[in-house]
Amino acid sequence: MSQTVTPYLEMSQAIVEAGGEALKKCYQCGTCTGTCPWTPITHFNIRKLVRYGQLGLDGIEEFMWGCSTCKFCVDRCPRGVELIDVVTAIRNVYSGGGMLPQSLRAFVGSLSARGNPWSGDQAKRNDWAKEKYPLYSSDKEYLFWTCCTVCYDPRNTRLAKATAEILNLAGVSWGMPSVDVNCCGESLKKVGDAELFERLRNNNLEYFKSQGVNKIITVSPHCLASFKKDYGEDYDVVHFSELAAGLLKEGKLTPKKDFGGLKVTYHDPCYLGRHSGVYDAPRDVLQSLAGVEFVEMGRCREQSMCCGGGGGGLWMEKLKGERLSDLRIEEALATGASVLATACPYCITMFEDSVRTLNVDSQLKIKDVTELLLESLEVNIDEPVVDTCSI
Repeated sequence: MSQTVTPYLEMSQAIVEAGGEALKKCYQCGTCTGTCPWTPITHFNIRKLVRYGQLGLDGIEEFMWGCSTCKFCVDRCPRGVELIDVVTAIRNVYSGGGMLPQSLRAFVGSLSARGNPWSGDQAKRNDWAKEKYPLYSSDKEYLFWTCCTVCYDPRNTRLAKATAEILNLAGVSWGMPSVDVNCCGESLKKVGDAELFERLRNNNLEYFKSQGVNKIITVSPHCLASFKKDYGEDYDVVHFSELAAGLLKEGKLTPKKDFGGLKVTYHDPCYLGRHSGVYDAPRDVLQSLAGVEFVEMGRCREQSMCCGGGGGGLWMEKLKGERLSDLRIEEALATGASVLATACPYCITMFEDSVRTLNVDSQLKIKDVTELLLESLEVNIDEPVVDTCSI
């Protein structure tokens, strides 16, 4: 006997009004579920989530947090349904009713109280720099947007330092933001707290306008996508891998070290690749390094596997066997590479956790493309290059 369900269409309308207008376009073909990387390993079913949203059915909270917003489904949907907007709207409506998972409450609470997701002291946002690098001022060409993860996460502060060193070595005119800024809010928006996102966004926009910011460098693809798509202003925003590839071609950076046949594979971050269309620049950087043997994984570029860190996934607890990052580590190992390179601090965090969980940290090292580039320049990260632009 089929189960009788009772639709609550007022909830469906609330989802539409929260930004999920695309809910009406889905005709339940199932392409999204067949595409979703979570389908083989979890109970999450994006088609079911959308259907529950269309009818406003009870039980939606059981799987509404499974999406990592990787954009696989959006790119393959035959009707062009903006499924990420639907997921975000559903979360917006239901999380307001107290359905926010316990693992995300500290994340949202920290953003509300401290302006960052890592429970970091806002006054210590720039402590990673140890006063060695310049603050942004209107006479600088670029604002190097140091995202929360590279400011507060000890592993990723190495990425912030490596980027700063390379910018100085290349003679780029740049400065980092003051401690008055806060998180870009991209992951928060995907979690569904639209009101808090607007507060964070407006605070950053005030800083940008007060400082006359026009050009922004990011190392986080999540910040890149947020500034380009969510901020409503026409800033010239570039991911550092794009800038670095250009500096190499212009001869402003010249790799020196020979890596002696080091086998490296590259993981395309969802928010750099599918969300922003940047595929070639990180590969151009890697292929400019002497003695690096570059190998692709089977799933790469547009077909790249998600690490699971997007959509708030970086802060959510996952059971063993339900981590996309574990699967990606296995794919990287299958290439014979000893280094898995990427270009996103979220991916770095997810992969660092997975190599330890899988006990393969001695076989596979996780590096950002920027860190490998700095190593090729034979610069000691503890001895920063003098900022020639401020002399």
